[in-house]
Amino acid sequence: MNTQTAPDPVAESCCTPLVTEVLSAEDAQRFAQLLKAVAEPTRLRLVSLIAAQEHKEACVCDLTEPIGLGQPTVSHHLKILVDAGILHREKRGVWAYYSIVPGALERAAAVLAPR
Repeated sequence: MNTQTAPDPVAESCCTPLVTEVLSAEDAQRFAQLLKAVAEPTRLRLVSLIAAQEHKEACVCDLTEPIGLGQPTVSHHLKILVDAGILHREKRGVWAYYSIVPGALERAAAVLAPR
């Protein structure tokens, strides 16, 4: 008697790797820094606010009120996002303007996307 069982889709999905290539130690460090930077509600909101602007950039002075925090705190969060490679900072006079680095968030998502 030949009894065959169908493959268990749950068992297969739990063992299927998310990526086909192993991250290098350096890439893992950079990716962890990026995830850590956006894994904070205020910083997620800042990225969202900047992305929603007409020219995809915003002055720090325009971000304090919607976030509800003072300029030094907002600037601290923005610096973390710049250091993680998510935002670009450009000084214009006394103000700093921030824009999303083209492709930064897409590259981050691509690390975990199945290939």
